[in-house]
Amino acid sequence: CVSPPTVRIVHSGQACNVEEERYSERVYTIREGETLELQCLVTGHPRPQIRWTKTAGGASDRPGDSTLHNGTLKISNISRHQGGRYYCKAENGLGSPAIRSIRVDVYYLDDPVITVHQSVGESKEQFYFERTVFLRCVANSNPPVHYSWRRGREALTQGSDAGVEIYEPFFTQGETKILKLKNLRPQDYAGYTCISSVRSVCGIADKSAHFSLNNRTAPPSIKLLLDDPLVVNPGETVSLVCVASAGDPPPSLQWVRPGGEGLPKRSVVNGGTLTLPVVTVEDGGAYSCVASNNVGNAAKKSANILVRGLRKGRFWITPDPYHNDDNIQIGREVKISCQVRPRPPEELQFGWLKNGRPIRSSERMVITHTDSEVTPGTTNLDIIDLKFTDFGTYTCVASLRNGGTPEISIDVNISSTTVPPELSVPRGRSHLIAQEGDTVDLQCLVSGKPKPIILWSRAEESGERYDGVLRVSNVTREMSGTYRCQTSQYNGFNVKPREALIHLVVQCGPPVVEPAFTEIRQALGRAFSLSCRLLRAHPARLLRYEWKLGSRLLTVGQFADDRDDTSYLVKALNREGYGEYTCDITNEAGAGRCTFLVTGKAYAPEFYYDTYSALWQNKPRVYGFKLQWTQMEPNAVDRILAYRLGIRQMSQSRWWEQEIAMEGSIQKGELLTYNLTELVKPESYLVRLTPITRYGEGDTTERIITYSAPVNPHLREFQCGFEDEAVCLFSQDKTDDFEWTRHSAATRDTKYTPNTGPSTDRTGSKQGFYMYIETSRPRLEGDKARLLSPIFNTNSKTSSSSSVTYCFSFYYHMYGKHIGSLNVFLRQKGPTVTDTSVWTLVGNQGDRWRQAKVNIHPAAAFQIVMEGVRGAGIEGDIAIDDVTIEEGECKDPPPNSEFRFWSSCCRYLYILHVAHFP
Repeated sequence: CVSPPTVRIVHSGQACNVEEERYSERVYTIREGETLELQCLVTGHPRPQIRWTKTAGGASDRPGDSTLHNGTLKISNISRHQGGRYYCKAENGLGSPAIRSIRVDVYYLDDPVITVHQSVGESKEQFYFERTVFLRCVANSNPPVHYSWRRGREALTQGSDAGVEIYEPFFTQGETKILKLKNLRPQDYAGYTCISSVRSVCGIADKSAHFSLNNRTAPPSIKLLLDDPLVVNPGETVSLVCVASAGDPPPSLQWVRPGGEGLPKRSVVNGGTLTLPVVTVEDGGAYSCVASNNVGNAAKKSANILVRGLRKGRFWITPDPYHNDDNIQIGREVKISCQVRPRPPEELQFGWLKNGRPIRSSERMVITHTDSEVTPGTTNLDIIDLKFTDFGTYTCVASLRNGGTPEISIDVNISSTTVPPELSVPRGRSHLIAQEGDTVDLQCLVSGKPKPIILWSRAEESGERYDGVLRVSNVTREMSGTYRCQTSQYNGFNVKPREALIHLVVQCGPPVVEPAFTEIRQALGRAFSLSCRLLRAHPARLLRYEWKLGSRLLTVGQFADDRDDTSYLVKALNREGYGEYTCDITNEAGAGRCTFLVTGKAYAPEFYYDTYSALWQNKPRVYGFKLQWTQMEPNAVDRILAYRLGIRQMSQSRWWEQEIAMEGSIQKGELLTYNLTELVKPESYLVRLTPITRYGEGDTTERIITYSAPVNPHLREFQCGFEDEAVCLFSQDKTDDFEWTRHSAATRDTKYTPNTGPSTDRTGSKQGFYMYIETSRPRLEGDKARLLSPIFNTNSKTSSSSSVTYCFSFYYHMYGKHIGSLNVFLRQKGPTVTDTSVWTLVGNQGDRWRQAKVNIHPAAAFQIVMEGVRGAGIEGDIAIDDVTIEEGECKDPPPNSEFRFWSSCCRYLYILHVAHFP
């Protein structure tokens, strides 16, 4: 009796908790450092083979630091990085493999660290001076950590002390808790304790950190007791000394190398002293001393170690430059040059020998040196009017003045047999024909003394050879082409390079097809066709094709004489139809393969960067961002059910994730919106968005959200989308009849007045907020609601006139048969407060958002007053959104200026009508 496999996962060991989730998945919670033990129990005949992986159905190896025995996965001393989803797969060749998974959640709590920062100066967002100290407590944990503070034995809570503020930024919960000491007082000099807790889950005890704040508390400062750069010889012992010159508490000192490179293995660190015994050339470079005491920023100073050394260079011979002849001849001039790379360059010195005896510069033998600080050290020996007695061996000797490294000598022989190079290709070897898969030797013959290096070049092949032979193994038709061999001017003659060409033709081989690889995304139930096209083949006939899905054969056949492609049709895609399809087209020489990856995952979302009023700030320490995106090819795959939103501070490593559910189908080009709130100012955030379909997660897109400080209220630009409860510091007028209300279309109940008010905010988002007047009972006709903006100071420094021009714009929604009026007033501060009407509109304007713009000319500090007046009935809701004030004239003509003209005109005509036609 045979039966397909079944599988279930059981656990043993020290789990804190095991609970069920969707899709029969289990979550296994364990404390870091404990032993994870999971057993895969299977049934089926023949006996199924069992495999544990950490990716679903993938080819990944089994998890590291683990052991497998009889289907049991055991991980000793589990770490936080080993958490995740583990799969047990059982298969015996009957039916589909059986797969079950369990998610392992590793809990841990690190010791908290308290860092201290002080601010002295003006806080532009709150317009007052303060001397503030921030104590930031940080502890990595899973689950999120809870913090509490103590001053001495006194527990500190929000509101318990007027001089203390405690807050935890929304998107960094579980990472940081900040204690703010405002306008520092004598009693604030005390010992502070931060207690981090995960509420004893998995038996993890609370942990604490302590910091004593006093009037001596200060960030670190350091100095280095050494020369920079420090020049040493190889083999010497080097000591770098760093001392702390300031800082309370006393800072700890650490030596590091740039770019995260580790210190040499032989190095010894004792406090602020770094010792490098038997220093080598590789030990040279920059070293930095870093001092930290968790107060302010760490102090850092760097020094360079320069290890003396010479790198062997090269030589070349230049024949007489004044005659068009590359040969060395008696009576002509010859220059011998040699080059080395010194460290440090200013210590380089050269000497010349002839047949072992020193040469001094003279009228006929001129020795010159280049500036080693500008170019690698080069010396030249010019022999004027070459004589027979000048033939011999010349030696260039390079050394460093202070020793410490062996000298380098380069011998150059000048004789009557010293001749420039010649280059040729052996007879019959300039045009080569090879078969694919062969090994081919390309050969150039070179003569000359001294013998030069041969440079080979081609688009795919290049290199240096002394023997003039370039061996190319396993040639393919793509390697066909022209190859060039060329002499190098260095380590030889400084003459015009000699070169020769070899043409290589590669014949025969397997068929060439397209596409080599294509990814195809399809939704379940759809039909699609895959096509593999033959580009060329030799021999060109007796071609066969074979289609497979994975290892499963789908169809085979032979090409007709008039066909150069083959197709495979999938009539209705099911889940088993996802995977890698291959089409092999074969001839006598081999096969060409087209590969198609059919997948159901969604394409990447595309962030929209031109969002109007994307960033706003309503609270002193936080800001918000309106995230907008469109979906690439939303109809190509199954309907997108949701998006996974991930967000993390750029300075942190922990991600916070949530799902954004999608109702209905997303259309191509449709602008989707989600508001990020409670972002910590002035941090930048990395936002990650991943679409989710029935198939699973699609392609991910990331972008960075950066805070840019507004200039409010001495502003050139003010923007408010009413996305935060603080509504950009707008306030209600205490003397009006009723209030403006902040709402979003997703939460507003319109069942009593369905024919009035907006169905989305100005951007089309149901989650976005706006302000509106609710005209239902007990409101009466003529009742007024007034909304007051913050008070703005005119930016008079930018203008020589007595008043400055600003463009005030906003969006309004006036839909309903009982719409009253919307009025805008400019309220100026002075000996008396004056309200001046700058814009007004009456009556139903249709079910859509419209924009209004108007130029205002305040001469003093001012406010904007938005007044909504109730009409004759309950279908009279008026809404406003995306209010903006920008310095300068409105760029476009105010779109509602003609309304004021026509409304005035109509009132005048109405008076005439009443007067003449009673």
